[in-house]
Amino acid sequence: MNSLPNERKHKMKLQTLGANKTVLSLDSGVEVFFSYNTPVAAFISGRGYVKTDKSWSATTAKHITQWAGKKVTTTEPQSFFDNLVK
Repeated sequence: MNSLPNERKHKMKLQTLGANKTVLSLDSGVEVFFSYNTPVAAFISGRGYVKTDKSWSATTAKHITQWAGKKVTTTEPQSFFDNLVK
């Protein structure tokens, strides 16, 4: 497989935590938490845990709490999380 010119190679690790709960660990140290197929929270070094300000389902809220506990320090717009994984 040929690489595109100037293509950066990223190392990522995908970990299934349970039914419809997944964490994507990026080589930058950022961890992005997915509920179903949607990125809804993250751990960012120097900032801590952040979650989406969008209200999804009660189940997604429960998933975020199971992953981050009460360590969420702030919220960000959903577009913030979408852009983390683009």
